[in-house]
Amino acid sequence: MSKLEIIDLHVGIDGKEILKGVNLEMNTGEIHAIMGPNGTGKSTLSETIMGNPKYEVLQGQIKLDGQNILEMPVDERARAGLFLAMQYPAEIQGVTNAEFMRAAINARRAEDDQISVMAFLKKLDQRMAFLDMTEEMSERYLNEGFSGGEKKRNEILQLMMIEPKFAILDEIDSGLDIDALQVVSKGVNEMRGADFGSLIITHYQRLLNYIVPDYVHIMMGGKIVTTGDASLAKRLEDEGYVGIRDELGLDIKLTDDESK
Repeated sequence: MSKLEIIDLHVGIDGKEILKGVNLEMNTGEIHAIMGPNGTGKSTLSETIMGNPKYEVLQGQIKLDGQNILEMPVDERARAGLFLAMQYPAEIQGVTNAEFMRAAINARRAEDDQISVMAFLKKLDQRMAFLDMTEEMSERYLNEGFSGGEKKRNEILQLMMIEPKFAILDEIDSGLDIDALQVVSKGVNEMRGADFGSLIITHYQRLLNYIVPDYVHIMMGGKIVTTGDASLAKRLEDEGYVGIRDELGLDIKLTDDESK
């Protein structure tokens, strides 16, 4: 079992503090969801975990299996077992999907344990068939010319091929139609098990209808203010953030849209 710990994390950007003391602990074998109003720091948290240098850690720690990873660059964090599926994946010319994924797999392996071409292609064919992806997508340049749904599906393909310890899914459901949402959810559910954990950042209950989380965390004002099981997300859909805020006695201003 692996553990990811976020301890009293304060993070700023451009001189403004966004995260104001986030505490979170998760283990492999668990699915956690984070929900919260716009601007509360959900994506800031995901980018900070992965080491985006744009975000300045002002205080706190992020530990993976007891080791503070804040001094690690992005590639080292990925090799250690972290994976980020982004809301807007980057397009990279000149590197095919297959080349990228095989390099990513081998980066996490010892020199004498590199995946062979045949083993890689067999695994790739199986995963692509599972996600209803055409074979030609593996030979296209990474995300280049992909639709929004294809990019999200491709992120889940990478997740299933690389098999990280922890996957952070940052609004992976944004802009997906119901068919694409079901395929993406199918891939994440296939990964569920003792050696895999996921932190899902979402605005919508609909994703959590397909990927039922073990824990739901509500973020407001740069902090996690309450935690519950999957029923908390359903309650949030009924009451809105204002109901949670008022019950907890929090002095946090919400926009009209966020209060619903």
